[in-house]
Amino acid sequence: MKILLLHQYFLEKNDSGGSRFNEFSRLWAESGHKITVLSGMVHYSTGLKDAKYRNKYTYFDEGFYDGVDVIRCHVSPSYNKNFIGRLWGYFSFVLSSLYAGIFRVKNDYDVILVTSPPLFIGITGYLLSRLKKIPFVFEVRDLWPESAIDTGILTNKILINFAYKMENMFYKKSKKINVLTPAYKTKLIKEKNIKEEKITIIPNGVDFAKIQSENTHFNINEFRLSLGFQDKFVITYVGAHGIANYLMQIIKTAEKFKNSNVIFQLIGDGMEKEMLINESKKRELPNIIFRNSVSKKEVFKYILSSDVGISVLKKNETFKTIYSNKTFDYMSCKIPILMVIDGISRSLVQKVGCGIYAEPENIDSIVTAVELFLLKNSKELKTMGQLGYDYVTQNHDRGNLSKEYISLMKSIIRQ
Repeated sequence: MKILLLHQYFLEKNDSGGSRFNEFSRLWAESGHKITVLSGMVHYSTGLKDAKYRNKYTYFDEGFYDGVDVIRCHVSPSYNKNFIGRLWGYFSFVLSSLYAGIFRVKNDYDVILVTSPPLFIGITGYLLSRLKKIPFVFEVRDLWPESAIDTGILTNKILINFAYKMENMFYKKSKKINVLTPAYKTKLIKEKNIKEEKITIIPNGVDFAKIQSENTHFNINEFRLSLGFQDKFVITYVGAHGIANYLMQIIKTAEKFKNSNVIFQLIGDGMEKEMLINESKKRELPNIIFRNSVSKKEVFKYILSSDVGISVLKKNETFKTIYSNKTFDYMSCKIPILMVIDGISRSLVQKVGCGIYAEPENIDSIVTAVELFLLKNSKELKTMGQLGYDYVTQNHDRGNLSKEYISLMKSIIRQ
């Protein structure tokens, strides 16, 4: 099968961040499928563009993986300046990806897979579907525009109305809609009036074979020693440092443990990172460590060497419907989770017994959760980690999920 994937934030090789479709596309190609990706030139968390893309409208990266070609498309350099710049960054990609889809991609694809956010990538998917007479699947990784509204990113009523109309059109015109959580499905059925049979759930997952092969000879104790963690209780956050994450919660919590053996390690990049570093220095916090984004291979070493993984977002209604993809990475590394996200993420951790919940933006609650972890012995922590690992292996193995996605795409070809 030939798949045309539209994903503005498809990662570079060995890049950090959400690698859902990097891993899906690699697995699909290994099974004999051919994938072409239309993606942007700007990294989703840093807003930066690699030097090789400068002064280029499209950049063809043939053989990105065996069986996977990537066409990088122009994104306006104003992307990371302000809201208007970010909005133009989205629409500049719509234009450049549409150009690439028309003039640089053949018409012999079987299916178009569009993954959002940003929502406006659906414009490219819909138009290419019409022009090339190819059915398309629309995936919802994050409810948009709700999440942008709840975080204060989108406030203009005209733009909000336009975004809702676009969203409704994409849902209607797509052959199938894939969502990442049951809560998304419920919301689409009850609030968006989408027929249940049109919606599937293929969630985030973990590539266990890759983790095991890359960390076979990894010595956790030696790595902890090299980082100075031998007598520390390490709580690690991996992910974007953006508005939605509101990592000031971690800074304020770390201040409460300033004179203890608790270390908070933050790995990643984003628009808020510089502010967070400055705030940490101002508060003179020796127990906060900031690290730049590292490759997927390397990041698992940091997670495996931690005592607890923390998943955190701002407190709002939309975020009650999501699973943080890093939660599954923590589970795959057999470490317990400090869950600072309400809703289905909270329910997951409590149901599985693999972590402790703390109320978002409630520092006293987060501090109490950390203290509860400190009261547990190593056997209790290990049991929590094992419960998370058992759950994620049974329900979120990316190899199995990739096969489900192929079955989904094949089903719309036969319609």
